Amino acid sequence: MADPTEILPPPDPSGLPGVGVGTWAWGNQFLWGYEPAQDEALAACFRRAVDLGLTVFDTADSYGTGRFAGRSESLLGGFVEALPPARRQRLTVATKLAPFPWRLGRRGFERAFEDSLRRLRGHLDRVQLHWSTARYAPWQEGALLEGLADLVEQGRVGSLGVSNLGPRRLRRVHQQLARRGVRLASLQVQLSLLAPDALRADGVAPVCRELGIELLAYSPLALGLLAQPQGNGLALPPGPRGLLFRRLGPRIQPLLQTIERIASSHEVPRAAVAINWCRAHGALPLVGLRRVDQAEAAAAAATWCLDEEERRDLDRVAQRCEGRMPANPFQSG
Repeated sequence: MADPTEILPPPDPSGLPGVGVGTWAWGNQFLWGYEPAQDEALAACFRRAVDLGLTVFDTADSYGTGRFAGRSESLLGGFVEALPPARRQRLTVATKLAPFPWRLGRRGFERAFEDSLRRLRGHLDRVQLHWSTARYAPWQEGALLEGLADLVEQGRVGSLGVSNLGPRRLRRVHQQLARRGVRLASLQVQLSLLAPDALRADGVAPVCRELGIELLAYSPLALGLLAQPQGNGLALPPGPRGLLFRRLGPRIQPLLQTIERIASSHEVPRAAVAINWCRAHGALPLVGLRRVDQAEAAAAAATWCLDEEERRDLDRVAQRCEGRMPANPFQSG
């Protein structure tokens, strides 16, 4: 009998996904140290990403902490609006709506959707349920999904996705939407070499392949852990990220050494290897970008692929790695 915890081999590698852009850091002070003075650099980063052919941009109505609530959507909407119309049309802009406890019933997302649409200047192609309520209010989720499906049927948004759902919940949601003829376009989950569970035989990746759902990988660089250059005495990020680096860094050295070996053979940065591992397994990595050089590195990662032996080496060391990213507390089964 196959081990359900084993990382499955990837699908047919003939059509690997590209690379998308995540905007969690745009407005987040707590984890990413955002300040409005960074807006010009973020705008330059966005323009460079678009120039280099990155077309998928993901945000959320809860991105942005404290007084910067909604800031990620506002920045992204302004950046998209500043593009020439022909370039705008090539982009796919997706946002996620948070199922906060006060958002109830079939119209529970109505105001949130309108607020997101306003912040995004009307540039919205996909709406997503940000997380499952299965762990704390399972009765809340079904009605909210019906409301999101209404938006698709009414032509107010092009497609519908979900985030942080496990395989059982994913099947239930897919069935619910299929009954009314609404396609579930995508599932977004934490996926990286330090969070590979989605790719296990009992994970969500096999379900996505079976049902034709696009798999999106958030945090493909594990909050930057997989992008750190080698060397002793490197400055650690401030705040919670620094604590994570201190805790996991010593435990993931065999993985980092494998990444470094592959990166050196391709003459690319570590981040490109971690990004390509997600792509090799059929997932579209949503890479968090804040600087022009990061946009250039992410775009360059889409121009080459891991070979089969490299992918297997990474699978093996990821499966044995002693360090793991913390699981999202709202991830359902």
